Amino acid sequence: MEHQKNYEKEPKDKEFVEKLVKLNRTAKVVKGGRRFSFAALTVVGDQKGRVGYGFGKANDVTEAIKKSIDRAKRNLVTVPVKNGTVPHEIIGKYKSSSVLLKPACPGTGVIAGGAVRAIMDAAGATDVISKSLGSSASVNVVRATFNAITHMMDARKVAQNRGKTLEELWG
Repeated sequence: MEHQKNYEKEPKDKEFVEKLVKLNRTAKVVKGGRRFSFAALTVVGDQKGRVGYGFGKANDVTEAIKKSIDRAKRNLVTVPVKNGTVPHEIIGKYKSSSVLLKPACPGTGVIAGGAVRAIMDAAGATDVISKSLGSSASVNVVRATFNAITHMMDARKVAQNRGKTLEELWG
């Protein structure tokens, strides 16, 4: 029975793309020398619009990465990707980091720095222009990008808020 559960779980794990954004090593000086610990920041996504990030700490690299991936899978958000790009321009802010996301025409590609590129690739966006403003600390840049994603509007949401159908909105 236990083997069958693992077999069912396996295809689910493969549907997500996992990207390591940052791996940080910290040292604690103890009597016998230095004791190292690791912190990992990862982004997971299904390349169909769902994406999440996670942060994990452990004394071992693989354990830290595993923890961060598990946390990332627990807090997934939906990116309204349409025709490979975002629906409108938006600035996401978290502490002193700001991230500007702009839609781009097909063929442009993902023009973004490390953390934002990882998120857009995991979300399945193929054409996005972005600029990271302010602090470049990767954890804060990731959180600022997720702030932008969560405040993004798609056509259905706009129509619903106005109390109209999609046909009425677009004419």
